[in-house]
Amino acid sequence: HGLYAGQRTNAGDVHSRSQWLKPNGKMFPTQGVLYVVPFTDDALYIEQYSKAYFWSQQSFHGVDLSSLRQAAIAEYFRQPVVDTFDHRILIAKPTKHVVNFIEDSESTLQDVTIPLNFTVFSAGSIHGLAFWFDVAFMGSTSTVWLSTGPNEPLTHWYQVRCLIPTPLFVAAGQTVRGHVQLTANRKQSYSVNIELSVDGTTSRATNTLDLKNPFFRYTGQPPQAPPGSHSTSPTEIFWNTVSTALAHSPGVGGAAVGPASIPVEPIAYTGAVPPTRSLNHSVSHIIGGGGGGAVPLLPAMPSAADATAADASVYSQPSPFVFNGGAAAGGAAG
Repeated sequence: HGLYAGQRTNAGDVHSRSQWLKPNGKMFPTQGVLYVVPFTDDALYIEQYSKAYFWSQQSFHGVDLSSLRQAAIAEYFRQPVVDTFDHRILIAKPTKHVVNFIEDSESTLQDVTIPLNFTVFSAGSIHGLAFWFDVAFMGSTSTVWLSTGPNEPLTHWYQVRCLIPTPLFVAAGQTVRGHVQLTANRKQSYSVNIELSVDGTTSRATNTLDLKNPFFRYTGQPPQAPPGSHSTSPTEIFWNTVSTALAHSPGVGGAAVGPASIPVEPIAYTGAVPPTRSLNHSVSHIIGGGGGGAVPLLPAMPSAADATAADASVYSQPSPFVFNGGAAAGGAAG
């Protein structure tokens, strides 16, 4: 995963090199760079924290579980989160730690300490540190780099995020200092010790995570941009696009308009959990083609027959956005 440059597999690589690599031989990968940067993600923090709510029950079949709640919270926060994320949740420039597989000794990988010194870009809460790596394959005539960064195509290593139990509140321009210590353990892995503090305040956060016990948070979906990342109004952009499509629709004096006219993603609905009806999905049918019936402009919402009984009513509401012959008319679009 995204902490490859901090995994014990590197020690195995270095051990193999010292045993069998011939003089002037090539080592692949040749160099690894581990990147560390603070991030903000309220949703992830709340998700992990809420897992311990089960242990708040004071009468679970007559058993009081509340005494275990703090231990449960600590255990969930000891898990590194393996997933991918939008790079805009990062609020400082990454610090990097370089591993040279040709020159570094095996002992240097037993206890790795990375000093941290960040200048924060924007105000917010620091929920932890994000990690990823780049590795270089330095051949005789060329060098090739592989990156697992959040701004690069996704790899099976993903990225790793290590949460802190208590977020740090920071303002733009503030300095955050601390260190990450990777200590080899008997599990052929590392314990990750984090310590962070905010200059000019008493704010301080620490955590110890078990790299051998990660939480694999794979969703299969592209990472979502964090709130506040839009520089213009998404509502205005969407409806301006709709207006442009209407101006060129049949019955108004333009070319034909179809589902591809507006670049929105179709809804992936399984029937198990009702999807969030975002603004982009609120209009199911818009254009009526001069007596030829309604022409779908956006992907149609699931029918009530396809929805479960619990959420069928969500999709049975009439759409006010149906145009017949260029005139707006209420009612559901068929």
